[in-house]
Amino acid sequence: MHHLIICLIAGIIGFASCSTSQQSAGDEQLAANILADTGFYKVDSMARDLLKQGFNAGSGYSQVWARDLNTFIETALELRPASEIKGAILLFFALQQKNGEMIDGYVLKKDFTWNDTHPYYSAAAPDHVGFKNTVETDQETSLIQLVGKYVQKTGDTSILNVQVAGSSVYGRMVQMFDYLLNERYNKKYGLLWGAMTADWGDVQPGDDFGCDWDSLSNEAIDVYDNAMLIIALKYMQQMATSKQDQQRWKQLQASIFDNVRKYLWDVKNQKFIPHIYPGASPIPEGFDENKINYHGGTAVAIEAGLFSDKEIINVNNRMLSDVKASGMPSIGLTLYPTYPEGFFRGGMSKPYVYQNGGDWTWFGARMIQQLIEHGFVQQAYQEVRPMIDRVIKNGGFNEWYAMGDVPNGSGKFKGSAGVLAKAIALFRQWAKTHQKQNEQ
Repeated sequence: MHHLIICLIAGIIGFASCSTSQQSAGDEQLAANILADTGFYKVDSMARDLLKQGFNAGSGYSQVWARDLNTFIETALELRPASEIKGAILLFFALQQKNGEMIDGYVLKKDFTWNDTHPYYSAAAPDHVGFKNTVETDQETSLIQLVGKYVQKTGDTSILNVQVAGSSVYGRMVQMFDYLLNERYNKKYGLLWGAMTADWGDVQPGDDFGCDWDSLSNEAIDVYDNAMLIIALKYMQQMATSKQDQQRWKQLQASIFDNVRKYLWDVKNQKFIPHIYPGASPIPEGFDENKINYHGGTAVAIEAGLFSDKEIINVNNRMLSDVKASGMPSIGLTLYPTYPEGFFRGGMSKPYVYQNGGDWTWFGARMIQQLIEHGFVQQAYQEVRPMIDRVIKNGGFNEWYAMGDVPNGSGKFKGSAGVLAKAIALFRQWAKTHQKQNEQ
């Protein structure tokens, strides 16, 4: 069906039209190319070798992060015993706070060597320390997605009934929603809020550390946090222990969906506005933040089901246009144009550094996944090539890339490995299914 949509859209925006037979022949060749792609085999093998090594985020990160594990759990479950991953998940719940708040991640106490003014402790996890970048609002939703993926992949629903410090895992997930709605929910807009950061990032402007909510923070509502919530609510409907609960999650999902489209989607410019500021705005006078296009949040919004197929084509074309205009290597480009120099502190004050326009496969490959899931496989195959090629060239999975495709950050970043491995699996699944259809 999707190849017909592509042809129709191509006609609308001025490209040559294509016949069903031509598209079928093209898809057959595409399937053959995918299954014969040696780069895919190489990168998938490299990713699996890395993910066998444990659940920490990567070299330079001894900690286990929910947001990272959420993006490589499916492949990790094919490489490590499910019981190990289940134990890693349950440790998050052991460090959950009394108000329902969830940590970002945890580390053994002996490895807690960095300066943190607000570590998280729990009698239920005496050997570990929790930590959290409190400017963000994706910790609870990342963990719920992580549990949902574990259940889907393993069929092990017993994890939902495991008692952790007197409460079941499912009950603790309900507590996380209560926390979000009590502490991070803006009633006027009916959406979650966090501090102002760049797209999905965890660094705010105004102070040197930038990861903790403080007097310099600005309340901001963005698409990423709320798209993550929608995805988490979909999993909660699947894991609900009663019809009443299932209906609660369904209604909340519909409300968040409607409010994202109402308040954050810019119909005229066919993009999401970066932020709503219920209070003071940190944006300098004379700078129009709405010119910025957020790639990562947009990719997650597609996963949340916030776009039609036509809109997916439009936002993908916008990303490609951004890549060309910026000179950056792939659609993993965080955002374009960048925030002005000096708006953020430290190295991120420069354009195209870290989350201020750096190129992150960790999110770019999620866009690739969504293109495949929605049938835009040819586009996905073309757009994944820079990500595949640089892994092979550099011999590893770097955290992010600067101008000129220069690798930066962790050299063994498991989030990047996980999202690429999943994208490759989706490519192969599509190709094999298409080949079978042609043989019939």
